[in-house]
Amino acid sequence: MVTIKEKVVTAQLIKRRKFTKAEYYRMAEMGFFSGQKVELIDGEVVLMAPQETEHATAVGLTADALQAVFADGFVVRIQQPLDLGEAYEPEPDVAVVVGQRRDYATAHPKTAVLVVEVALSSVDYDRFVKGSLYAKAGIQEFWLLNLKDRRLEVFREPVSMSDQPFGFGYRSLRIYLPDEVVSPLVKPDAMIRVMELLP
Repeated sequence: MVTIKEKVVTAQLIKRRKFTKAEYYRMAEMGFFSGQKVELIDGEVVLMAPQETEHATAVGLTADALQAVFADGFVVRIQQPLDLGEAYEPEPDVAVVVGQRRDYATAHPKTAVLVVEVALSSVDYDRFVKGSLYAKAGIQEFWLLNLKDRRLEVFREPVSMSDQPFGFGYRSLRIYLPDEVVSPLVKPDAMIRVMELLP
């Protein structure tokens, strides 16, 4: 039988190797990920689960709804990287960034005006880990389209929070049900019905 002391000693011997963004890209170029969908989160390569059809449909519906609202001066990106620092390159399901598509021909955007994660099996991970990362990056608005509970969770006002994974979280959370309407912070006159985002 393994004692608690032996478990602690074993845990202390385990070291995790964190990767830089340059190493992450080098591994991808060498075919290390062999077509797998991955993200760089806190220097660790995170394998993303295969997309369920419901998830894929919701991503497309969300992108369509946001494209209609953010027509001029913004780009709606689907599952493309955000450069949030040396050890962070998440690929949110949908991100709205300032500018035009060609503005990002040589570098990924370093921020977004709105980030959306669509979650069915990854609700807790997206809410706490990805949410904390987006708050740390100063992204003012993060939406979690919770397919499991069929609701939209809108997070705003990033602030320092010591109990969060990256030391930051959102002060404001409002939950919108399918028959309710939400307006993005930077487009307060726009009205998006939550049911338009749900498959």
